[in-house]
Amino acid sequence: MRMRWGFAVLRTSAICIVLSALIWFTGISDAWALVQIKLSDLSYRECSADMAKGAVTAGGIPQSANCFIVFGKATNQTNKMIVNADIFGRIYDANDDPIIENRTRLGAIEEVPPGVSEFEFQVNVPESQPLPLKLLQFKAAGFTGTVRR
Repeated sequence: MRMRWGFAVLRTSAICIVLSALIWFTGISDAWALVQIKLSDLSYRECSADMAKGAVTAGGIPQSANCFIVFGKATNQTNKMIVNADIFGRIYDANDDPIIENRTRLGAIEEVPPGVSEFEFQVNVPESQPLPLKLLQFKAAGFTGTVRR
């Protein structure tokens, strides 16, 4: 009985060492490193006429919408390129009603270089919701290695 237990511990230890070596030497861990990105100087502007043409809101019942570009600055405090960064936040109208309910992922940034860079993404707002928009609790998170989407 004692011999089986010792063999199991030895086998598990060997597997852990091999996996650790693979991660260390191949850089697999880079793709798994989720990095937080600070978003600041948030604002929005109306979309160009071409982008806004035919804008509708997502959901069960299509309704006409106003198109806006949300933009700001993203701060990557690492010395590596961050890719596939998801943008999270909440957008409210002038009456404090949510623009997009039950969802906080609003967009994405393909690449965030080290330092401060600019970002933008499009959002459609139902025409019935009053302006100005309130942009709250914005943040982003991405990876330091390529991730399949």
